[in-house]
Amino acid sequence: MTEAIPSSPFRIANFRAYWVSRLSMTLAQYAMMLIIGWQTYNIARDGGMSVAGASGQLALIGLLQFVPLFLLTPFSGLAADRFDRRDLARLTILLQFGCAAVLAFLTWHDAIRLHWLYAVAVVLGVVRAFNGPALSALAPNLVPKAILPNAIALSSIAWQAGMIVGPAIGGYFYAIMPALPYLAASALLAVSIGALSLIGKVPQPPIPGAARPIGQMVDGLRYVVRNKMVLGAITLDLFAVFLAGATALFPVYARDILQVGETGLAQLAMAPATGAALTALWFSFRPLKTNVGPKMLWAVAVFGLATVVFGLSTWMPLSLAMLFIVGAADMFSVYIRQSLIQLHTPDDKRGRVSSVSLLTISASNEFGDFFSGTLAWLIGPVLAVVSGGIGAIATVALWARIFPVLRTTRTFDPPRELDDHIPEQKLQEPVP
Repeated sequence: MTEAIPSSPFRIANFRAYWVSRLSMTLAQYAMMLIIGWQTYNIARDGGMSVAGASGQLALIGLLQFVPLFLLTPFSGLAADRFDRRDLARLTILLQFGCAAVLAFLTWHDAIRLHWLYAVAVVLGVVRAFNGPALSALAPNLVPKAILPNAIALSSIAWQAGMIVGPAIGGYFYAIMPALPYLAASALLAVSIGALSLIGKVPQPPIPGAARPIGQMVDGLRYVVRNKMVLGAITLDLFAVFLAGATALFPVYARDILQVGETGLAQLAMAPATGAALTALWFSFRPLKTNVGPKMLWAVAVFGLATVVFGLSTWMPLSLAMLFIVGAADMFSVYIRQSLIQLHTPDDKRGRVSSVSLLTISASNEFGDFFSGTLAWLIGPVLAVVSGGIGAIATVALWARIFPVLRTTRTFDPPRELDDHIPEQKLQEPVP
């Protein structure tokens, strides 16, 4: 045992296992979700539905994932603070493995139907409600505070790498054999469970008032509301991505606007993830240190502008370029937001605050998918994407006025009083 701070989170064995587990799980998740959306849209279109009607089915997939997330997230955050976060994460990954196996079986036997896809979407919503807070709250316990921003960047690389390669696994493997993406996802989820099982016992402080579960959930929400930095950062992402989310409509663009098929669908999904991964890689070597608040606001504005151009594009290279910028700008914002939230939150509240953050991310992603699909059903996919990008830009201008702390925050340094609530962790012997 030593108190020396390693130069990299990868020199800590627990973090390495965590990183492998997250990468494997994310690869499987994005391979599965791409094909679930593609199968949903194609079943609807081949069944005689119009582009607008099939877009509505994509909206329903997003809604079915969001509802269990919305209902369960307050309880899942409490669970992440009360129980062993490793056990919660392993259980959620095991359930995802079951979903992948069922979809592989049904697709192999050409028995996949919309009602099966809807059912799996609900299960995945339940799983993600508990998986997100458990993994997010676990990460800060694996590394010392001094290198936490680096760990967040490296964790984001695992996430973004999964978002790049996962769709490739989904789209290209589907072109070879429709059941193959789900088979690959099953294998990846098995690896994720194994890696997570290698993480040794990590400190997890007791929650004050452990006998008041409802009060604890309220305490977590109250902390978010009172901390204007955390509240502003969380809600900025909520409304910007909710309005400007175009990922749910990728099957529409791939089949009916750009006409590039399932391999083109994979490329559309990979483009923003590539931009995000390269940005996260940059921050892992060159952490951001100054003017973090204003830079986060500008990043979200660029995100909205690139979304507008993508919505108008009918040329695949331009569409891919704009999606690359979308991903890079989003990662820029995510890196700053997650660092601020983790460093401005006491450890005994991290699970509950992470659950609130997950709820807003789910509202902006899954419920945003429902919103985008519904809007596409009402006014068409192109106008839906363009108006969403404009809405994200307007959100930045409004949030800069409502939360002036976002404009004035210069560094990641938390308030001095938080230092007494975030204990330094004993570290494993660094690997030579």
